[in-house]
Amino acid sequence: MRRGLAGAAAAVAVAVALALSGCSGASGGGASDQASPSPTASATDTLQGEITVFAAASLTSTFTEIADVFEKAHPNVTVTLNFAGSSALVTQLSEGAAADVFASADQANMTKAQDASLVSGDPVLFASNTLEIAVPPGNPAGITSFADLAAGAKPGLNLVICAPQVPCGAATQTVAKALGVTLAPVSEESAVTDVLGKVASGEADAGVVYRTDVQGAGDSVAGIPFDEASTAVNRYPIAVLAGSKAPEVAAAFVAFVTGAEGQAVLSAAGFGAD
Repeated sequence: MRRGLAGAAAAVAVAVALALSGCSGASGGGASDQASPSPTASATDTLQGEITVFAAASLTSTFTEIADVFEKAHPNVTVTLNFAGSSALVTQLSEGAAADVFASADQANMTKAQDASLVSGDPVLFASNTLEIAVPPGNPAGITSFADLAAGAKPGLNLVICAPQVPCGAATQTVAKALGVTLAPVSEESAVTDVLGKVASGEADAGVVYRTDVQGAGDSVAGIPFDEASTAVNRYPIAVLAGSKAPEVAAAFVAFVTGAEGQAVLSAAGFGAD
């Protein structure tokens, strides 16, 4: 049976993402369910043990589903999930948090984990994602492009973005720099799910998130794609951690994510190939 960690960051990320994905085609009873396999546990399956997976907040819905499918295929395995911004997860791991697998929303934070000798073997790229502007239904601020988010372009605009150390924040700043745009957000969040939550609740007029977040939010937000997002494509690596107490199970989970079953879930949620 899958379990979730009780940490505050994990709880907030899970609660926001699952609440927003209730009517989504990317989780729960939506499109990803249709695309996902329904494996039958093998009578000879010998894989057993417990693993903790640290995953980027933008993976909340997909990894929750992948973990469920993985456990059905391996009934003697328990997967505990911890979601937060990738930079926060690296900090937790560096401070001694016990985990078996790390899935980052960018390569920079995986490199930090490697430099701290937290990773076993070579990380594997398993997905990609690009940015999209999220606005409340009806787009009351009339946002049509990334340039509309520039300071002074829309007086009184309440813009929310991810903090620079978070992958979605770093990507946002890359786009802004490429366009020569200065942003003046009213807040910078530690996880992309927090940005999405503020837009969906009406606290913000616009937020820069991933396209998968917009898709997963269903009718609670509207998405404004922009061509310049191609200048900041985030690629997601996953790796077994050096401190894993169940390396065989951890490696099997990584293989599952990168294999046909995991890729079907990710594709249905809007993630690109690595």
